Amino acid sequence: MAKYLVIVESPAKVKTIKKFLGKNYEVMASNGHVRDLPKSQLGIDVDNDYEPKYITIRGKGNILSALRKEVKKAEKVYLATDPDREGEAISWHLYHALKLEDKNCARISFNEITKNAVKESLKNAGEINMDLVDAQQARRVLDRVVGYKISPILWAKVKRGLSAGRVQSVALKIICDREEEINAFIPKEYWTIEASALIKGEKKPISAKFYGNKDGKIEIASEEEMLGIKNAVEKSKLKVDEVKRSSRSKNSPNPFITSTLQQEASKQLNFSTQKTMRIAQQLYEDGLISYLRTDSVRVSDEAKNAAEDYIINEFGKEYLGSVIQKKSSGKSQDAHEAIRPTEISRTPASLKDKLSRDNFRLYQLIWKRFAASQMAPARYSVTTVKISAGEYIFTTSASKLDFAGYLSVYSPDEDKEKDNNLLSVSIDESSELTLDKVSGEQHFTQPPAHFTEASLVKALEELGIGRPSTYAPTITTILARRYITKENKNLFVSEVGEVVNNIMKESFPDIIDQNFTAKMEEQLDEVESGEMEWKKIVREFYPPFEKELEVAEKELEKVEIHDEVTDEICENCGRNMVIKYGPHGKFLACPGFPECRNTKPYLEKAGVRCPKCGKEVIIRRTKKGRRYFGCEGYPECDFVSWQKPSEERCPQCGGYMVEKGNKLACADANCGFVKTMAREERD
Repeated sequence: MAKYLVIVESPAKVKTIKKFLGKNYEVMASNGHVRDLPKSQLGIDVDNDYEPKYITIRGKGNILSALRKEVKKAEKVYLATDPDREGEAISWHLYHALKLEDKNCARISFNEITKNAVKESLKNAGEINMDLVDAQQARRVLDRVVGYKISPILWAKVKRGLSAGRVQSVALKIICDREEEINAFIPKEYWTIEASALIKGEKKPISAKFYGNKDGKIEIASEEEMLGIKNAVEKSKLKVDEVKRSSRSKNSPNPFITSTLQQEASKQLNFSTQKTMRIAQQLYEDGLISYLRTDSVRVSDEAKNAAEDYIINEFGKEYLGSVIQKKSSGKSQDAHEAIRPTEISRTPASLKDKLSRDNFRLYQLIWKRFAASQMAPARYSVTTVKISAGEYIFTTSASKLDFAGYLSVYSPDEDKEKDNNLLSVSIDESSELTLDKVSGEQHFTQPPAHFTEASLVKALEELGIGRPSTYAPTITTILARRYITKENKNLFVSEVGEVVNNIMKESFPDIIDQNFTAKMEEQLDEVESGEMEWKKIVREFYPPFEKELEVAEKELEKVEIHDEVTDEICENCGRNMVIKYGPHGKFLACPGFPECRNTKPYLEKAGVRCPKCGKEVIIRRTKKGRRYFGCEGYPECDFVSWQKPSEERCPQCGGYMVEKGNKLACADANCGFVKTMAREERD
């Protein structure tokens, strides 16, 4: 019979940890939280110093019953939930739900699911950290108060089903503010000038960009100014004023933390924040990576030493990075480590056949980033040339990679060097130049870019709003509420989102104030470090918030949200049908409800014509939710494709082509024609 009981959060960990510990240990899972605030009421006693009322979560009775049976048999119980605030809170709830007060009980945590880490945690077993629990309690109570008090006002004034949240409302405001910036943006014209010159004795011309004059940089605002400079340059003799040769180093990146992993997975793998966290959780539970919710870039000595040995063996000693420990951000919980592979010797190539495609790609990204973080900087030779043409100055520069360093392992697209003829010619101050051509190009300043999930995470992190565990659920919530929509990675505010944001700005300015929210995050960190009592935050927050609620209930006017009208005519009564939202997404409904109850599926157009019959191509979904493209003329036309078709025909065989990433490929695999799409086509 097992003497010891180990309780973890996820069932996926049970088998692995039991294998590490042997027959004297029983390992069971709580399946996340077992107690929470009740759904049917606020669950916080405002008159009794904001005391939370916790109840067993519906459906967890059987799990708790099974755990209680094992608790009775065990000599000692180890609470082994995740190593963060929420994990500590789950252990605390288990402690009370299982009545472990009189039981031999200890709290253990491990940053990675490996045999050494799990066994080491048993040697260093301790007590539940109530500072972490209280920080989580404070966040939960604040979020509950905001959500449960503001949401009914939104139901009454706008429509049912809406919600407000302490962090989600700030995220929504950030997106709305960016939308306003974009809408108010007025483009400004500017011009650039580029000169091409031949060096005596060289065959390849070099190109240089206009800088200004000896007094400094000149901005060219009109074609007239550009032509004036161009004409003057064409009449002038070119002279090499300065050739400067130097070297520069590019330091290796920090290993991933939660936010940077989400950003890079979005850029390089096209993963949503939710998908990134789901796959990272699987990799963690499989024992492949360290804990995924962290804002510390610290690396353990053990992992650092293993990386050092690997780099020396695989690349050579010169590729080894500095021993200086990477710095964490000021607000990070440094008990955690960065996200890294549990064993650097477990290369992506060795796991390719054992992991699904997406899991492999994310593991490879994490592995490469960690290996690179422990490697030497990349070193470049840089040549900078200053050329004068009369009173005007042109500059050009190029860099040559002398030593790859960490780039041997990890080289994001933006780090790749561009070709430049300057590297293949001989030039110094005595070189004779002949002007080849001068050209000017018109440009317009661009508005700020729409937020993507990646750039929103970066903004939230920089503003100090939320913490590693909150980024993905925050974005997921405002997408699910349809306050924002996502198109080609970009986030756009919906009409409902604008209305909710305006109500929040008008009635609850503190809730959506970035500085206020960031300060509250700092206070939660102070609770975690034992510097502040958790109820103090709630006591300071609630009274002014309650006054804002009273004013909002009295003064807010009811807002009408109009359904989006379509060209689709209701065949029963002749009205234009409108787009509604149901549990399974959009559908068309007659606005004459309840007299006319006609509904039909909403067919979203892909914006291209069917290559078979010329009708519209519709975006459809399989029963399991996989997207595909089909003709609106089905069943008369049977065209279907997993990839979006293009109206451009294949120049080799005349068949239709489909979009595959940034390329167009012939749909006929036997033809094999592929071409890269121009940026305008991709956009």
